[in-house]
Amino acid sequence: MKKTTWLGTMASVLLLSSCSMLVSQQSGKQSVSSSLMDFLYPNKDDRSAHSAEVPLLTLPVKVGIAFVPSTGFQKEAVHSKDQYELLEKVKAAFVQYDYIDRIEVIPSTYLAGGDGFNTLEQVGRLYDVDVMALVSYDQVTQSVENNAALLYWTIVGMYVIPGNENTVQTFVDTAVFDIKSRKMLFRAPGISKLEKRTTAIGIDETLAEKSMQGFDLAVTDMTKNLDDELARFKVRVKEEKIAKVEHSNNYSGGTIDIRFGLLLLIMLFIRLRLSKGVER
Repeated sequence: MKKTTWLGTMASVLLLSSCSMLVSQQSGKQSVSSSLMDFLYPNKDDRSAHSAEVPLLTLPVKVGIAFVPSTGFQKEAVHSKDQYELLEKVKAAFVQYDYIDRIEVIPSTYLAGGDGFNTLEQVGRLYDVDVMALVSYDQVTQSVENNAALLYWTIVGMYVIPGNENTVQTFVDTAVFDIKSRKMLFRAPGISKLEKRTTAIGIDETLAEKSMQGFDLAVTDMTKNLDDELARFKVRVKEEKIAKVEHSNNYSGGTIDIRFGLLLLIMLFIRLRLSKGVER
């Protein structure tokens, strides 16, 4: 009798331990990604091509920002509405700088099925932007059963709830390109890692929630790194001459310095005149 009871108990454990496979399509390890290299260079032979042209940036610069379309036949990991909200966060962080004229958030559908830099040039003309910031991503979700942690005895017998350790790791990378010269100006990464334990029935809902939260945290991290990389880029332009900079006729970024200098000269002139008047 005891042997029969033990065998029945073990059978119940084995049956219930596979519960997550029955109630969820996301058990195990899965990943979604978009590849910047695959998008920009659909022809792999072009990846070794090098252009000696130095980018010429006209300030204030007009910037477009978009997610790179998903790789292969995968569905988009981030819904178009969520893409817009995430990129609006990046836009809000940089639109304050006077050397940026405007930032256009561009749907990834405009890049899907395109032809690399040729597509970027078309989108650049459509949105009237000179520079494109392309956001690629790689997100890995993993759900591993942990039955022992959720094995309970009650007054009516054994009660088993298969537990799942859910992990979501997200990596995003923004590469900023000058469209005309096809040169990358700078890039910045962002990462996040989230963990949460659930029952098997809660896997799908939890992973969907943590997936979006992971992207949000990674983009926030990336935005901070972009700010740092932008500061380094300005130094490299001056010291390493990696790009040329000119100003459009309506750019007033340097006007404040000129006016301040003129004001100092006028004040100095007045002071000299007054001092001469006192001497007399």
